[in-house]
Amino acid sequence: MTSRRIISNEKSILDKDDHNALSPGASEKSNIAPAVPAAVIYKLLGFTVAMFAGPIGTYYLTLNTIFRGNSTFAGATAAIMANVVLIAYVIVAMKEDQSEKLAAEEKMKKAE
Repeated sequence: MTSRRIISNEKSILDKDDHNALSPGASEKSNIAPAVPAAVIYKLLGFTVAMFAGPIGTYYLTLNTIFRGNSTFAGATAAIMANVVLIAYVIVAMKEDQSEKLAAEEKMKKAE
């Protein structure tokens, strides 16, 4: 196979200008807004910390104080705590999704 040589008066793909009317990036400003709102990121970070600290803290807190050294019960309590954090995250995410849906419906009603 042979490759095509670039003639000196031809422009390569890298040399072509973006001032073409078909190119949307040439005349528009780029959108630099974040794709995910900051509140969503903060909630995710909060639940991440809770998922890490909650079960581990529960394990060590209950190991010697409540279960007197029984690591099986302390581990089960930590597993339950992990499930509680997970369920709480799902509930918060569902409520947030419902609020966005209600806001969109309200916006549609105002537009009519």
